[in-house]
Amino acid sequence: MTLAVLCLHLLVTGVLLPRRLAGSVRLQARPATGAALWLALMASFTVALLLTAHHAVEPFTHRPAGLLGLLGLLDLFGLFGHPPHGEPTGPGLPHTHDWWLLTVGGALFAALVTAVGLRTGRDRRRHRAVLDVVGVPDRRWDALVLEHGRPAVYCLPGRRSRVVLSRGALRLLDERQLAAAVAHEHGHIRGRHHLFRLPADTFALLLGPLPLARLGRSEVALLLEMAADDTALERASRDELASALCALATGGPAPAAGAEAGGAGAGNGAEAGGALGVASTGVLARVRRLARPGPGRRRPVWRFGVSVLPLLPYLLVCAPRP
Repeated sequence: MTLAVLCLHLLVTGVLLPRRLAGSVRLQARPATGAALWLALMASFTVALLLTAHHAVEPFTHRPAGLLGLLGLLDLFGLFGHPPHGEPTGPGLPHTHDWWLLTVGGALFAALVTAVGLRTGRDRRRHRAVLDVVGVPDRRWDALVLEHGRPAVYCLPGRRSRVVLSRGALRLLDERQLAAAVAHEHGHIRGRHHLFRLPADTFALLLGPLPLARLGRSEVALLLEMAADDTALERASRDELASALCALATGGPAPAAGAEAGGAGAGNGAEAGGALGVASTGVLARVRRLARPGPGRRRPVWRFGVSVLPLLPYLLVCAPRP
């Protein structure tokens, strides 16, 4: 019964829910919460996977606990219409050794996230070193300007963050559009969105074919772009930001071969060197979202669900019962 519940949880969180939640308008209305929900799903799947492996190897070393244990206890008293099979022997204890399993599994995943983060940080430092040589500081926009014809607005997050503009973007965008694009990049930096992408990228690296990994990585990236859009709307209108997105996504010639510095964050995909670009992800979905009314009141139930979801497998099968 325990293994069946865990396998069902893996199916729901790993396959069914991701396909249901991908492109959800409700999550896009609150993108930061939506991104947290995807990360909580990944954490819940990981916990359930570790518990499934452990219970499969040692299926007879666990007394029923958690919700399953409570249901079994009620069944002992005949509350489900079945004759009692024996007397309860007292309160069930938690599977304390499972906490060690989760701790070790969490430590291994954290080590992998750290390794991916160190590699990305190394690429970012190399990119930043090139930018500091070829870029021209612009105090008006608090950014570096690259002499490149392709329109590009992107940022390198981190302790020594940079916002980068290409000469093509300065020619293409008017002042208000450019202000909206720069505000979007500062939203990425202030929100530390690169740290939220690290767990999703690591999870996708480990379990790429799984719908939760494949869809989750792209959805987290899109929702973080929408969160940065919301930050930009504090200084710009929806029309200005939408027009800047469309212009950057469609304007300008293709970059020359080997133009690493100018092409890294240009309109279609600012991923080289750990960069985040204003028009790098889901431009059409973001423009459609900007055309919709803003979100209503925040509901605490979303935050509660996000906080409980990673522990749900443990509460189902391993937590102490009365």
